Amino acid sequence: MRTHVLNGRVRTALWFSLAVLFLALITILGLVFAREAVVTDFSRKNLPPSSACIFGTDWMGRDMFVRTLAGLSMSIRIGLLAAGVSALLALLLGILSATMGKAVDSAVTWVIDLVMGIPHILLLILISYACGKGFRGVVIGVTLTHWTSLARVIRGEVLQLKEAPYIKVAGKLGLRPWQIAWKHMVPHLFPQFLVGLILLFPHAILHEASITFLGFGLSPEQPAIGVILSESMQYLAMGKWWLAVFPGLLLVLTVALFDVAGESLRKLLDPGSAHA
Repeated sequence: MRTHVLNGRVRTALWFSLAVLFLALITILGLVFAREAVVTDFSRKNLPPSSACIFGTDWMGRDMFVRTLAGLSMSIRIGLLAAGVSALLALLLGILSATMGKAVDSAVTWVIDLVMGIPHILLLILISYACGKGFRGVVIGVTLTHWTSLARVIRGEVLQLKEAPYIKVAGKLGLRPWQIAWKHMVPHLFPQFLVGLILLFPHAILHEASITFLGFGLSPEQPAIGVILSESMQYLAMGKWWLAVFPGLLLVLTVALFDVAGESLRKLLDPGSAHA
């Protein structure tokens, strides 16, 4: 039994490492080839996939493999930044809601219900558009629309922790609520926070690509996945299938890898499920 559990944890750790390594590789390669992604060569436009250009070229002769890597790299970086800030916001508001009294709890809960009550993609578009679209607008939009679910989870965990004997003892010893939260609650909440953070990435990436595809995100000059897929739509009827298929497949793979990384990390942090 012990060997079985050990093998399960090793296998889970291996999947997590491979997923993180592949995502890091995409991010780095996208940064390395960022300039090449916008280089045009009309002498080789609309070439199908071949040994020279494995993803083919587009109507401006740009290498679709390099362009796709650059787009995914940008999406991953946006996802990391937006999900990181969103998760920190969820941690802060979740703790405040559960520790600072009924008035603060009611206010935070009301904001959570309000954000979750508005259609997600609509709210994201409105915030991104109001903030000027582009990189800044997308990051702000994704950040302000992805914190609610994690905040609810953290609030529930804190409400349970408040009933723990050592938390009550800390309060009777004179520690302020923020001191109890920082010293005794945050370490306990860190595993849930970390898993929630990683699981926010795929949502952030998909929603960034979605609003960019609809024209409310990154500018058309940037080699973003949403821009690539949006521009390719008018060429699909002409048989240029590779302009959308390969970027779309790599986007799905990237999102799936984030999901694998998050699920693997959850199992590693929960020894009881690591061998499942």
